[in-house]
Amino acid sequence: MKTKTPFIAYKPIAKNDTSIEENARQFYSEMNMRRSLRDFSDQPIAKEVMQNLILTASSAPSGAHKQPWTFCAISNPSLKSKIREAAEKEEYEFYNGRASEEWLEDLSPFGTDYRKPFLEIAPWIIVVFKKTYNLEEGEKTKNYYVQESVGIACGFLLAAIHKAGLVSLTHTPSPMIFLIEILNRPVNEKPYLLIPVGYPKDGAMVPDIKRKELSDISIFFE
Repeated sequence: MKTKTPFIAYKPIAKNDTSIEENARQFYSEMNMRRSLRDFSDQPIAKEVMQNLILTASSAPSGAHKQPWTFCAISNPSLKSKIREAAEKEEYEFYNGRASEEWLEDLSPFGTDYRKPFLEIAPWIIVVFKKTYNLEEGEKTKNYYVQESVGIACGFLLAAIHKAGLVSLTHTPSPMIFLIEILNRPVNEKPYLLIPVGYPKDGAMVPDIKRKELSDISIFFE
């Protein structure tokens, strides 16, 4: 039987009802400006910034508090070059045979293709791995709700990147098995998401897209 975790008093952020409403409105307004970007500047970002972004991601809830994630932050040019080469190989196959016509048609308005120069230009890449199980002294121990937990952590990470004044892109070259070999990850880790992080390039453009209205995405039972 494991030792019971001690409990401590929760310390909420002190806010009155008016400030809660304003904070919710302000946070939405800021996050609604978040966009996925493919045109990055090569302007450096301090390692300390990346450390705090990852710490924010790691504050996400997880099944039984197992924290089944590893965040690999890469600025090494040689590693970024290897990742780009391998990713473009998979993406070329995707755009030239793997993807259905319907999928390619849905992607066509955004002008994407197999070329991924941002993987070398962005000063950092964060590769998120999910731990399908833990290895403790050579023994397997179970993780719970791994997919959901890592997904929530990635959401925290994207929000933190945006709040810091940086930009990102959620990139999922498929399959991503090459990341295990390049980054020398153990057998219990599987690649989940690849996120370039940086400043936007001067004059960077994004598609003029609109998000669904509240009435299209929610139902309130009062």
